[in-house]
Amino acid sequence: MRPIQLYLLYFASIFSCLPTFAQTLQPAKPAARYAYQLYVPASYPKSKATYPLIIYLHGGSHRGNDLSRLNQYGPPHAVAQGRQFNCLIASPQCPEGKYWSTDNWFDSLYIELTTTYRIDPKRVYLTGVSMGGYGAWQTAVARPNTFAAIAPLCGGCDDSTQICQIRNVPVWTFHGTADDQVPFDETARLVRRLNACQGKVRFTKLVSTGHDLLYLYDEKAIYSWLLKHHK
Repeated sequence: MRPIQLYLLYFASIFSCLPTFAQTLQPAKPAARYAYQLYVPASYPKSKATYPLIIYLHGGSHRGNDLSRLNQYGPPHAVAQGRQFNCLIASPQCPEGKYWSTDNWFDSLYIELTTTYRIDPKRVYLTGVSMGGYGAWQTAVARPNTFAAIAPLCGGCDDSTQICQIRNVPVWTFHGTADDQVPFDETARLVRRLNACQGKVRFTKLVSTGHDLLYLYDEKAIYSWLLKHHK
């Protein structure tokens, strides 16, 4: 066989493999901009310092296009009740019929906040409850170098095989042993995997507690724990 024929045969074999190879590639999530609430500390306008940022992801019942619904619980509720924080708190709203894993909403939010406000990139934190707990785990796994610490409540991760991506990210996670909406083992299995790869994980098992862990956001512990961490 002539060299030119061998050359053409070589390229034909490559192109014949392309459809199979293309099917193994994971499609990129569609870019999206989600509306959000933003709390800015009262001290911010008079200061030139950079500030920490906490991103909070709500549960499934608050999906939609009405940001006022977020005030019913979580950090937005604490802010609505007049509580003061020495950090920015961004609370995006997931659209109806979607999950936090449906779109790439994070990049547009992060770019907008970090280019508009003085945010310390070494002090960015993530927390969420229920569907938002899933969102916190999964967003951190997708961006393991972004967060100084995360605090997922009664959530999980669709692909637990990737959880060791965040073994260097401090995690404080909570789950009730009597949760009848998100099984307790959704969190427990992630903690087991993180412990196996020497992750920095703290697991609070709430014995005989169900799915409602919203009261934790009315206490200081989560905020204090998050804010003490630096990248």
